[in-house]
Amino acid sequence: MTGDEDGAQTARSTAAGLVRGLATTAKALLRPAHTAEYPDVLPALPPRSRGVIALLHENCTSCMLCARECPDWCIYIDSHKETIPAVDGGRERQRNVLDRFAIDFSLCMYCGICIEVCPFDALFWSPEFEYAELDIKDLLHEKDRLGGWMNSVPPPQPPDVAAPEPKEVAASQKPARPVRAAAQATA
Repeated sequence: MTGDEDGAQTARSTAAGLVRGLATTAKALLRPAHTAEYPDVLPALPPRSRGVIALLHENCTSCMLCARECPDWCIYIDSHKETIPAVDGGRERQRNVLDRFAIDFSLCMYCGICIEVCPFDALFWSPEFEYAELDIKDLLHEKDRLGGWMNSVPPPQPPDVAAPEPKEVAASQKPARPVRAAAQATA
């Protein structure tokens, strides 16, 4: 190959590359944009998306399990004991009364451990995600604000019809054991 032929081939390959690049750009220009106009148009979120943690404070017994299991230590709980008077010859009982329940969302990593370990179903995921604040101190949500998020919590999903019946349900529907003859004779 001579120098002229080599230069012409390089020019042709450069031109072909340039034309392919311009064709790709033209195709991209003709496609509709996927830009979300967020403040004006709210995004379509999946039905069970994680946004903020909501509190149903009537269910909270101040067991502190959520606060102990939280890896970030961002849950603060204060409570006091209240004495319930005796009924019909019973004894007085004590119960915990929730005074303060707060989550510091500036520390929270949204892992959901607190929701999973709550034995009384007091914590739920709410799909609300618009709770930005100008001051980081305002990301400490107290129980009143956490309770306000409960309005947006979706109802639980129905059980899967193809799933096997839970052992607990099957055991509760089993007929009682028949009384043995020996037990009947002594009775």
